[in-house]
Formats: sequence, structure tokens, C-alpha cells
Amino acid sequence: MQMKQFLVSIVINNYNYGRYLGNAINSALGQTYSNTEVIVVDDGSTDQSREVISGYGDRIVAILKENGGQASALNAGFAASQGEIICFLDSDDVFLPNKASEVANIFQENPDIGWCFHPLILDEAEKLCDLGSKYSTASQQTKSEYSKIDFRVDIQNAKLPTFVPATSGLCFSRNTLSQIFPMPELKGVTISDLYIKYSAISLASGCALKEALAVQGVHSNNAYTRNKNRDELRSLFSRINTFTAYYMKKDFPFTSKLTNKLFAKGLATHLHSSKGGIQFNDIRDNYFVEASYLEVVSIWIKTFFYYVKLFKKELV
Repeated sequence: MQMKQFLVSIVINNYNYGRYLGNAINSALGQTYSNTEVIVVDDGSTDQSREVISGYGDRIVAILKENGGQASALNAGFAASQGEIICFLDSDDVFLPNKASEVANIFQENPDIGWCFHPLILDEAEKLCDLGSKYSTASQQTKSEYSKIDFRVDIQNAKLPTFVPATSGLCFSRNTLSQIFPMPELKGVTISDLYIKYSAISLASGCALKEALAVQGVHSNNAYTRNKNRDELRSLFSRINTFTAYYMKKDFPFTSKLTNKLFAKGLATHLHSSKGGIQFNDIRDNYFVEASYLEVVSIWIKTFFYYVKLFKKELV
């Protein structure tokens, strides 16, 4: 009896990365696995992105929206998707040709899982137009090795997972994402990656592959890979951690031990940064108002611990 072939939805979110977007779309359309759909969400780009998108016609599902941030773009992409499996792809990254096939096989072999993660290869974004020869060995491997992981109890005990990749290494079952989406939308704040990953891990078991199935493009505009400004990075991380903690605790109260830890990390990082903002202050104040007295005490103790750790790093 032939097994059902899952539909794999590849959701590409884009904002002003028109110079890289074609590579991402081509890699999604060039999968060896045929039962795929490619959804491209343009989040109000002002560069040539929409001209690039229009060139693909009906080979892709195009969603052209006003700028609302990454969470807003992914919400729109998920709402438009039809697949039983959803894979996210940043517009400055590319998938290897066997990505969808490997992921679909893993979900076939493990119908109870809710997520599948894999590592990424780092490379110059300008060099991602021709993957054929450079990564041929990786894309020809017949079957990926993976570990099955159930981290739900660990999450409830505030243990942070170390096996989570960036956006383009994330794949999920539709059932799991249906419990997470739509995500809270905050313009200018990147909460989506961490929120999706930790929420999914708290809801379901999954698989972590050893093989990289995508390439992350490195360039001067990457928020993480090349940003050398310590203060800007700390401000970014403080907002990501505190905003993720706040909304995860509201949506998934059983993760409160983890979210309190994340919130303390974010607060400690914020205290080392000169940048804050009204949104940050509101989220911080609301988190403390909704926490119990013992939680507040615990959070401040953790915050002091993480603050000292960061201070020691500055002395090195």
C-alpha cells in the first residue's frame, strides 16, 4: 500500500530583500519533492521585490501586504497555506533541493511529531544563486539521520532547548501550528522565531536532523550574523526575550517557569543596554502586574544573576 504524499507548504517572508529573493524562490520551486506549494509574502517592500515576485506568475502564491513585521507576514503565509507540513524560508536564504523530500519522509515515519528542525550552512548571500556544485554532496544523501526528541517536560521545568535553528531550519505539522497561529503582531519587534520554536516544542515531540538542508545567507543587513554593535544586539535580544516571554505565558500558561527565565534574561540584557522604548516598558510592567509575588521575587533574583554574568563578559 502506497503511503500518502503530504503536501509541503514553503512559506517565504520578505521585506526589501529583492536582490536575494529570486534565489530563495528558485530553491523552493526546485525541490526534488513534487507535492509542494510556494507562498511568498511581501511585507510592504519598497525595493524591487514585487517585480521579482510578479515574474513567477502562477508558479507561486503571492501575498502582497502592507508592512506589519515578521510575525504579521508569517501569519498571512500560514493562513494562505494548505499543506500538512509547513516549512519557513527567509528570503535571503535557500533550501537545498532535497529539503522537502527529507522532511516529508520524517513526518511519514513519525506521524505523532509536531516539528522537525535541521541545522543551516552559513554562506555569503551573494553566492547563493548556484547551489548545484557547491552543495551537491549534501543534497545527494539518500536519507537523513535524526534524533526524536520530546522536550515538553524540560520546557515546563524551564530548561532551554539548544537544538533550535534559525527560521529556515524550521518545519512543523499543520496541527501544531494551528495551536500557535495567529501569533501576536508587534511591528518592529522580532518575536516570531523564538515564539514559534518554544511554543511548538512545548506542545509536541519532534525530530532534530543532523544534516543541514538549507543555507543561511550572510550579508551586511543580517540582524544577527554580522551585527557587531553590542548595544544594538543587546537591545534586540532584550526585546525578543521579554516579548516572547510575555505572550507565551499568556497563550501557554504551563510554560511559566520557562517564560519567567526568558523574561529575566531579557530584563538583564535590557539593563546593560542604553535602548528601551515605550513598548518594552509596557510589556515589562504588565508582566510584573500579572505575576505572583513569589514569581516577581524569583524573576529579580534571576535577573541579578544574568546581569552579573553579562557584566563579567564586559570585563574580559
